[in-house]
Amino acid sequence: MEIDKITQGVLNVIDNGTFKQEGAYNLRYNGQPLCHGDSEHIKIKSKTDKNGIDVFIDGNTKGEQVHIPVVVTASGMTDVVYNDFYIAEGAEVVIVAGCGIHNAGCDNARHDGIHSFHVGKGANVRYEEKHYGEGDGTGERILNPVTKIYMDENSVFTLDTAQIKGVDSSIRETEITMEAGAKLFVTERLMTHDKQNAVSNMEIQMNGDGSSAKIASRSVAKGQSSQTFHPKAIGNAACHAHVQCDSIIMDKAEVCSIPEINARHIDASIIHEAAIGRINNEQLIKLRTLGMTEEEAEAVIVDAFLD
Repeated sequence: MEIDKITQGVLNVIDNGTFKQEGAYNLRYNGQPLCHGDSEHIKIKSKTDKNGIDVFIDGNTKGEQVHIPVVVTASGMTDVVYNDFYIAEGAEVVIVAGCGIHNAGCDNARHDGIHSFHVGKGANVRYEEKHYGEGDGTGERILNPVTKIYMDENSVFTLDTAQIKGVDSSIRETEITMEAGAKLFVTERLMTHDKQNAVSNMEIQMNGDGSSAKIASRSVAKGQSSQTFHPKAIGNAACHAHVQCDSIIMDKAEVCSIPEINARHIDASIIHEAAIGRINNEQLIKLRTLGMTEEEAEAVIVDAFLD
């Protein structure tokens, strides 16, 4: 079906310009499923008891992608959706999600996406999620994602999340449980400006021997924005985790980083690091000598930091 220019523009940002109406995909638009398709190994079904979809990924899925973007363009809308992913043993899949809000009105536009991933033994999943806001209206653009991940033995899950710009308020809740041999990789990138507010809470329960988690959070806070990070790694078995939070603070912004580790087993090894600071003056001076303005130099440093 034909997609309007505003929606396509938002899709180009949150889906890296790769969204196509082919293979396995589901496009949600202003609280309703707009179009969707299945592939041989990935089936998408609408829920019957509430808003959302069930995505079934069978064990023969190898290197396939499924795209599930959400676009909100209606000012005054609150969209709540529940998506469940069932990834069979041995599957290998990339799930590309994201939400973009175009708010040209005076009322708030909000999307709450509750995603649950049931990852089978030995499965390998990469989940990419981008959040983005735009529009010249006075209404806020609000995104409150909830992500729940249940990892079976020897599974691998890569979570790559990014809040690009334009989101006035965001509260992210992430809960992960890991069985023996499971491996988790998380990369979180965040940009706030003006008076925006972002909160990210993450709890990882490593329940099985040999499970491991690597968490990396990078953020830039500009203007009068505020950010709060609270990653929590809990070792209930012989496991390993590394949590790292790095932030650049600018203008009159505020950043609060609260990495928390909790070892409940003698062979649980958990490390955390956190750093908050301003842009390095030496980097600014070096770029300025190349002919850049201060604003251009800052943009280059910020982009490289968040890359």
